[in-house]
Amino acid sequence: MTHANSTKTDSDPRALSLWLDWITHRLGRHPRGLRAIAAWNERGEPAVIRVASVVDGKPFPTLFWLIDADLCLRLDRLEAAGCIAQLQSQINSNHDLRQSMVRDHERHRTLRDTFLHDQERELLERKGMMAALTERGIGGITEPTRVRCLHTWFAAHLVQANTVGRLTEALLAASSAEAATPSNGAVAKT
Repeated sequence: MTHANSTKTDSDPRALSLWLDWITHRLGRHPRGLRAIAAWNERGEPAVIRVASVVDGKPFPTLFWLIDADLCLRLDRLEAAGCIAQLQSQINSNHDLRQSMVRDHERHRTLRDTFLHDQERELLERKGMMAALTERGIGGITEPTRVRCLHTWFAAHLVQANTVGRLTEALLAASSAEAATPSNGAVAKT
């Protein structure tokens, strides 16, 4: 998986329209509030999409959505194997990791704010809903040292590196190495 930053090109309506059916198929529904393709996978397909921070007149704090099916499956497997609890325990016992996560959320809120349109900001302020964006970080998380979901952290990581994303990369690498290692004396096929 390659890291990519959101760029003006990613949000070009023509580029988005070329990928809209593909993204819709990947999600199983039409994407609400689609604004950009934020990161691409090594096959040149959208891996992460960026959505609006206001959808249907309500705050939508989850800015980035992971849509790479292979990566989602690998993260699902990590979560099913208890890796969230493992990471949370590691984080709970490490002051530096916790402080780094707090900074990750702050950088994410700052980035999300740069994508907020003036009319969206005005709507949220008028309705008294701005706190949904200013008090929530990656994936809409309110507890800054809580992992909650590998998918939201990793989607954000592919756009702007973060602590949980780096820890998850290590878990993904370990699971790939484990899967490639033959067991019971079997010979790996090449």
